Amino acid sequence: MISKNHMKKVVKIVAGSLWALPFMAFAQNTNYISNLISDAQGLLDQLVVLLIALAVVWFIWNVIKYTMSEDEEGKGKAKSQMIWGVIAIAVIVSIWGLVAILQGIFGVSTDSADNVNRLLPR
Repeated sequence: MISKNHMKKVVKIVAGSLWALPFMAFAQNTNYISNLISDAQGLLDQLVVLLIALAVVWFIWNVIKYTMSEDEEGKGKAKSQMIWGVIAIAVIVSIWGLVAILQGIFGVSTDSADNVNRLLPR
């Protein structure tokens, strides 16, 4: 006799397998996968540029607040926010540069569609 616990595990495995079937069907189409990866890469590239732009705007906004502020408390708050803006810019740009260095070291192309097509079996 099969226990209820064992039966629940079997049902979970079957349900998970059925859920994965459409993805296995999409795996046959390498164009779909390469297009998906290219789209994701393009989105991430745009996100990095947006984050850098937001950090620069944040820094400039706090420089303006610092220069316009007349009391020491306002200047201190704006100064600490400027420091955080510089840190954010430095972190984003350094991670971006580190990824570029690693791509160069390992010879990874920035064209993700070529990478996917090269790795997938024909």
